[in-house]
Amino acid sequence: MKLRKTAAVAVAVLALSATACGGKEGSAGDKPAGVQPGATNAPALPKYVVATNVDLKGSPAFQAAKKRGKLIVGSKADQPYLGFEDQATKKRSGFDIEIAKMIAAELGFNESQIEWKTVDSSTRETAISKGQVDYYVGTYTINDKRKAQVGFAGPYYLAGADLLVRKDDTSITGPDAVKGKKVCSIKGSTPLQEIKKPQYGADTTELGKYSDCVQQLLTKQVDAVTTDDAILKGYAAQNPGKLKVVGKPFTKEPYGVGMDKEDKVLRDAVSNALDKGVKDGTYKKIYEATLGLSGSDYTAPPALERY
Repeated sequence: MKLRKTAAVAVAVLALSATACGGKEGSAGDKPAGVQPGATNAPALPKYVVATNVDLKGSPAFQAAKKRGKLIVGSKADQPYLGFEDQATKKRSGFDIEIAKMIAAELGFNESQIEWKTVDSSTRETAISKGQVDYYVGTYTINDKRKAQVGFAGPYYLAGADLLVRKDDTSITGPDAVKGKKVCSIKGSTPLQEIKKPQYGADTTELGKYSDCVQQLLTKQVDAVTTDDAILKGYAAQNPGKLKVVGKPFTKEPYGVGMDKEDKVLRDAVSNALDKGVKDGTYKKIYEATLGLSGSDYTAPPALERY
């Protein structure tokens, strides 16, 4: 594909007000601290240069997007600093949102040409296979079962089940230190099933939303919350000085961009966009302005898996 770059498109600054992963969308009642007002050293989001003369012959999704004049991108709307929709402004923000914008620019679409579609985890494969979204970016772990149903570009981030604890708690240093501790997660989640294994000895609490788990952690009703570390980093950033991520992942969750299984042309183009973003530093800037606000150091993503 021919990519002659022209205009730079400024991305939206973080405008976050959060609820949690168990709910459908964010609400104005839970506003993360993020970058404090008046901060002079806050990391800036990058600007994305929109490619011109892009023509992905053989990609039905791309051709349909060009015809309609916009991309339909699936995402989460309830994950602070990852994929979040502010209900007051309807602005999307977070790490996954910016990754999606970066990809869109490489495909020749600016931010105003993205139609966001909130897709819950349980309906991702259906939304992709039925063509309801052109691609999906939303803490979507690549695994063999899913690869049998959808195509993936990536991984662009390696997450892992981790633990969120109170900032002053020094007793929980990893999954091997939760014996007899009260650990909260949402019903049916993979991290919950993992931490319930006898080897850990945790006393588990199952709730409907991660926001409820976090609230119980803050009020000392539970000792830790477990889910993907990327999600936990958002809650740590939302509660600076109060919460921290232990930083000892005990599963591997490689995140990928999901799309139609048969659309190899689009998959290759998205892989190229991710590769370019890592090499030119855009990816790192995105991380530092989103998930990096939790205080977690940047680490390069794993190598792309092209197939």
